[in-house]
Amino acid sequence: MAKRDFYDVLGVGRSADEKDLKSAFRKLAMQYHPDRNPGDHEAEAKFKEVNEAYEALKDPQKRAAYDRFGHAAFENGGGGAGGPGFNGDFAQTMSDIFESFFGGEMGGRRGGGGGRERGADLRYNMEITLEEAFAGKQVEIRVPTSITCDACSGSGAKPGTAPQTCRTCGGQGRVRAMQGFFTIERTCPTCQGRGQTIADPCQKCAGSGRTTIEKTLTVNIPAGIEDGTRIRLAGEGEAGLRGGPSGDLYIFIGLKPHAFFQRDGADVFCRVPVSMTTAALGGQFEVPTLDGEKTKVKVPEGTQTGKQFRIKGKGMPVMRANTFGDMYIQVVVETPLNLTRRQRELLEEFERSSSGDNHPESAGFFAKVKDFFDNLGG
Repeated sequence: MAKRDFYDVLGVGRSADEKDLKSAFRKLAMQYHPDRNPGDHEAEAKFKEVNEAYEALKDPQKRAAYDRFGHAAFENGGGGAGGPGFNGDFAQTMSDIFESFFGGEMGGRRGGGGGRERGADLRYNMEITLEEAFAGKQVEIRVPTSITCDACSGSGAKPGTAPQTCRTCGGQGRVRAMQGFFTIERTCPTCQGRGQTIADPCQKCAGSGRTTIEKTLTVNIPAGIEDGTRIRLAGEGEAGLRGGPSGDLYIFIGLKPHAFFQRDGADVFCRVPVSMTTAALGGQFEVPTLDGEKTKVKVPEGTQTGKQFRIKGKGMPVMRANTFGDMYIQVVVETPLNLTRRQRELLEEFERSSSGDNHPESAGFFAKVKDFFDNLGG
């Protein structure tokens, strides 16, 4: 039976690049792998066919020969792709496939690192006020963490002794086993992938090479910091296992809700209720600012709800820049409640003496409403 064209086997065109070839191979190798198709001889044959095609086309020299001479390029000992054994590139590719195929068991730690593992990163959530974010601050925090054991210097072995090379894996952290015609590499069950074992563990840290304490750290909060900002303290996370490098500490900043300010970037906003008479006749009021001072806001005659006043430079500082945002005051006209009889009489008298000139917006709106209904009737 004639061999199929290698490009057809992988389902790619002759102009496919290395990335396309590898992607097609990974997909088909996982589809037809014997472990996914136990007892299916047709799937096993296709798996071997896919492997042979990829081995030929991934190598530029072999691919050039195949493009010129076809399958004849690999006959009579001409370096065929389907020869016995697998080369290193194929083993690496299949290792990638098995990591996604078998999950964590195939994607475990690589050995040969002397048992040293990087410590875990830590997270610390900190809430500050808007005033503290405005001024910046220096704060001390206490963080429970792991540090290198001082008794064994992080080795995990009893003082005066040292970890030994794992006899099961020879210090590689991985062991191999045959499964059908394929070789499966797994994490060493004796040393858990560390490549070393400890016969006599340190009594203080129980062989882990680290102990748990509560550490006090000083954190600088820069002026103008925003909600959700992450501050990284390198090397302040958990100590590494058996002398490995420490992880990092990440501080996540959250801003507490303010009594009357809302923040948007470097700008702050404040809604201020004013009386109906102040809005109508004009006036002024004072509002506090984030720098601890006060500022006066003048309300012109006839101010309406929603009117905004901008106070330049009274917002938040911009981090790492010598500039400030602005403060925006939004006026909300408050309708009077709980009127006395005299107040009601005065308002009724005012209403009788009012005209469209006193309420141009409402007068214009209802004039449009009247025209709308008149047009419907017409």
